[in-house]
Amino acid sequence: QVQLVESGGGLVQAGGSLRLSCAASGRTLSSNGMGWFRQAPGKEREFVASISWSGGSTYYADSVKGRFTISRDNAKNTVYLQMNSLKPEDTAVYYCAASAGKSYDSSWYSNPDGDFLAWGQGTQVTVSS
Repeated sequence: QVQLVESGGGLVQAGGSLRLSCAASGRTLSSNGMGWFRQAPGKEREFVASISWSGGSTYYADSVKGRFTISRDNAKNTVYLQMNSLKPEDTAVYYCAASAGKSYDSSWYSNPDGDFLAWGQGTQVTVSS
């Protein structure tokens, strides 16, 4: 059974940066699409970014495009989310998720009943103004 553990969240001032990590255990995910999602208080969970199994292709939500970068190190079974120029509206619990297969595009991340292999427990990111 695969487990995903996020880390790297915290409190940061607007304009600052954080780097989130998502470490997988239980099986290798080098052939799986991966993604980051977030949920702010009182709001539904939303897509942030996704990455192909090889790391060669990515997708981003419009709200984070140009500020966030998703990457992966398959040798370490870890996915990262570098967040720069953070804004108060980025405040949320950030979750990583693994696709059950290679899917990582909108057919996967836009479908709440999609093919998700596992979710992490989440890490809190708070951006102060």
